[in-house]
Amino acid sequence: METVHKIGRRKTAVARIYLSEGKGNITINKRDLNNYFTTPTLQYKVRQPLMLTENLEAYDVKVNVYGGGVTGQAEAIRLAITRALVSINEEHKAVLKPEGLLTRDPRMVERKKFGQKKARKKFQFSKR
Repeated sequence: METVHKIGRRKTAVARIYLSEGKGNITINKRDLNNYFTTPTLQYKVRQPLMLTENLEAYDVKVNVYGGGVTGQAEAIRLAITRALVSINEEHKAVLKPEGLLTRDPRMVERKKFGQKKARKKFQFSKR
């Protein structure tokens, strides 16, 4: 099997992953997964598609990720890994789709409106 290259996005985070057969090593921006994401929740999010398809120690994942915050980056990586697993084996789609891992979360930060403090603050109402 050759290396599979996929892209995942979430908010402003973009993750490019390279999935190849290996021992289960996950490297993010040339750092180990446990060093890059220190909280167990984010580590779980990255490993989730591999755990659901029971491929946790079957593939090595090399990730380049930039933009966004830590949660956005973790979810971008998760989407990219999910897409790669589905491209390798179409049967994984039946397991991953009900979990909502194949959907790209389209929510983005709303832009700031001029004359306002924030995006969603209402204009001052005046009857006269």
